[in-house]
Amino acid sequence: MRIQKMLAEVGVASRRTIEEMIGEGRITVNGKLVVALPCFVEPDTDTIHVDGELVATATGPKRYFLLNKPKDVVCTSNDPRQRTRAIDCIPSIGDRVYCVGRLDADSTGLILLTNDGELTQHLTHPKYGVIKTYVALIDGQLTGEKVEQFKKGVWLDGHRTAGAMIRVLKRTPKSSLLQIRLTEGRNREIRRVLARLGHKVRRLHRSAIGPLTDRGMAVSDWRELSANEVEQLRTAGGFVSRKQPTRKTTVKKTGRATVKRAERATAKTTERAGVKKTKRATAKKTGRVKKASASRPPSKRPATGRGAKPRPGAKKHTRKRGPAPKRSARRRR
Repeated sequence: MRIQKMLAEVGVASRRTIEEMIGEGRITVNGKLVVALPCFVEPDTDTIHVDGELVATATGPKRYFLLNKPKDVVCTSNDPRQRTRAIDCIPSIGDRVYCVGRLDADSTGLILLTNDGELTQHLTHPKYGVIKTYVALIDGQLTGEKVEQFKKGVWLDGHRTAGAMIRVLKRTPKSSLLQIRLTEGRNREIRRVLARLGHKVRRLHRSAIGPLTDRGMAVSDWRELSANEVEQLRTAGGFVSRKQPTRKTTVKKTGRATVKRAERATAKTTERAGVKKTKRATAKKTGRVKKASASRPPSKRPATGRGAKPRPGAKKHTRKRGPAPKRSARRRR
């Protein structure tokens, strides 16, 4: 398998970005620097490092874990300082997984661990707009003007941060409790933006990743995601749902209105027919004759036909018959 294809599948970066990283001398295979393409690797046997970090490349079933990360735990695969890693909090996984995105050691909250590189790309890339929700406790009171600055974006390292959704949950004379929702995750972005606005972050906790929340999970708790939760993450990441058809069936408004009118007309016709049948059946059983309506008097036109009675004074017309034809006598032999 080509190295750029394999690294893209495990979520390192896009193929084009990986080719640029190879040109910069940032990728090694089995301890040797990759200097040219094409380069073919075996995911199950070769050891690949990107910027000195081991990449989980073994193929196998897709696994998805959600960890409520405690403080002083790092989200890297290899830590030179030998600190506790996020993957160390999930014992006996059996498969090689990695963290989706980063959460600094001083922060707590949700972190995803998986070996699904395609989903990782969608959850971490800003263009897919997967929202991460944080709760921050800061020093001082955040004014309305600073809230607007945070929403519009702040310049960091020559780049303007993407707009954020921020809400003040609680204010005291010495502190403010904020809810912050972001679609991008730069290195320590929330802490740096608030520091630029003149506020120090005392505590930062990630409470949600897309549709997944920390409800019912204490710090250090972890669990494997259900199939339904994985499908929700895929939908949040811009994937087409596996359970829904790819083509949407739409009904035109004119067609729907026509159908409704036809249904109403059919119902009225059926109702009228039922009323007529009921009246006829009742008249036959009781022997009642339908009375003439007061608004419509009976017709004065003379009756016609074989059974009609002649009017008084009218001449009786009789049909004259001629003489009966003579029958010829049979000849006797």
